Amino acid sequence: MADPTRRPPLGEIVRLFLRLGVTAFGGPAAHLGLMQHEAVERRGWLSRDRFLDLVGACNLLPGPSSTQVAMALGYTRAGWRGLLVAGACFIVPASAATLALAWAYVRYSSLPQAQGLLYGAKPVMVAIIVQAVWNLGRMAYRRWTLAAAGLVCFAAALAGMPPIAILLVCGGLALVAAWPQGRSTPAFGLAWIPAGLGGATAGAAALSSLFFVFLKLGVVVFGSGYVLLAFLRTDLVDRLHWVTGPQLLDAVTAGQLTPGPVFSTATFLGYLVHGWSGAAVATTAIFLPSFLMAGAVGALAGHIRKSVRGAAFLDGVNAAAVALMASVAILLGRATLVDGWTWALGLVSAILLVRYRVNSTWLICAGAAAGILLHSMA
Repeated sequence: MADPTRRPPLGEIVRLFLRLGVTAFGGPAAHLGLMQHEAVERRGWLSRDRFLDLVGACNLLPGPSSTQVAMALGYTRAGWRGLLVAGACFIVPASAATLALAWAYVRYSSLPQAQGLLYGAKPVMVAIIVQAVWNLGRMAYRRWTLAAAGLVCFAAALAGMPPIAILLVCGGLALVAAWPQGRSTPAFGLAWIPAGLGGATAGAAALSSLFFVFLKLGVVVFGSGYVLLAFLRTDLVDRLHWVTGPQLLDAVTAGQLTPGPVFSTATFLGYLVHGWSGAAVATTAIFLPSFLMAGAVGALAGHIRKSVRGAAFLDGVNAAAVALMASVAILLGRATLVDGWTWALGLVSAILLVRYRVNSTWLICAGAAAGILLHSMA
């Protein structure tokens, strides 16, 4: 019988997150759906409620939430080494692909087209998100009060309320409701790095200035890639004049075209500003805070759950997090399921996932191949 205290080999972490880094299109909600399917359902690394705690806690952090969940999963599985390996394997493929697009963009003044790939891959990602919402929702909404809170959060998300506000308000209300119970004290604490880092000069973009600008972004940007776009425009276009508005939009498009975290947009912009070294510096800087914060989540989430009030707060945050995933599924579905072919791909994918538990990676690859074929026939 295997020793339960022995650390698992890092190879399984490498294989999983390198594969997800290559195939995880669709944004953070889709990434979380894939991780839930692979780490919880297929491999049994942790329970659904433990996974939900990691998702809820990481959603409260600045930076790329799905990347931080990947890191926290690595930490849960194999400590700090697992965190570093999971984070690197999830980030590097996206950054490498984005860097290739940046090179092509500078050389040819345009981005290679990938509409066909996304046309087929995104319906599969919608099905994966829906499956994750169903599985996680059964755990998150185990009481009617949490289910009601989830519905309110879902409506608030569709109405445009900022995600971080939804998470904090729902968690705070759950905490207040649980306040008279128990004798333990709240066990929360986030170490915030000052947001004033990165006073870059308006002159030549030295690598040190580039590093601090993107380090600041990694610390202060909450929410989706669209929030990142607003921060990037303020710093890189309006204040520093390192890139133009059209170049920024092309960089964000490149981040959307590649799998993995949308924050790989930093790689593209770093290359535009300072070549190969700029790409490496910008990528390192924007993801560096996530490694530290995700490690804290992995280490503290279990302790918070042991507190009555801490558990109540996490329950509220988790209810909101699943509602946010559901709202993303609706919005992504509206933009993705635009004709009979995309509806067919989405429905078939959902059936294969739920009924036959087909490996999600193969479904994404098959969907992408079908999309390229259909797009070439159009």
